[in-house]
Amino acid sequence: MEEAIRRMIEEHVKVSNDTKNLSADIAEAANMVVECLRNNGKVLVMGNGGSATQASHFAAEFVGRYKKERKGYACIALNTDIAILTAIGNDYGFENVFSRQIEALAGKGDVVIGLSTSGNSANVIKGIEKAKEIGCRTITLTGNDGGKMKNSDVNINVESKNTPRIQEMHIMILHIIAEITEEVLT
Repeated sequence: MEEAIRRMIEEHVKVSNDTKNLSADIAEAANMVVECLRNNGKVLVMGNGGSATQASHFAAEFVGRYKKERKGYACIALNTDIAILTAIGNDYGFENVFSRQIEALAGKGDVVIGLSTSGNSANVIKGIEKAKEIGCRTITLTGNDGGKMKNSDVNINVESKNTPRIQEMHIMILHIIAEITEEVLT
């Protein structure tokens, strides 16, 4: 068992070291978020499963705080309202649960962030497409080869096929964006 644990930690370290190569993309994404909030825009974030939890966590750090006492930042996790999700899913299909919310809540200049370890989540893809139609800037956090979500304004792709390692890097990247945003805006 200890050997298996060591292997998991070593894999985490390797993927984390590889993620250093994404620093320019992470910086570009953080700059997009900072500029959006400076211009009184909002950040909308979405994902399924574990990515939904990460989206909610990220929004909580923006509306509440990450490390510093400061005013709340406008950030909405699109996967948290069960009534909205089930109503849209029932009436329009699950693949439209994010695009419909983006249509209702997003405005030109807002930033929309989509998380998908595969890069192929149909409802996140449709959400990113709707965001672009509206004039939002788009950021995607993906894994594997980036899948179909590579066409966002900034795609931060963790090149791993191991979902837990991808998720670990996604939360690290979101934390970096939160920390940079807080540092720049306070």
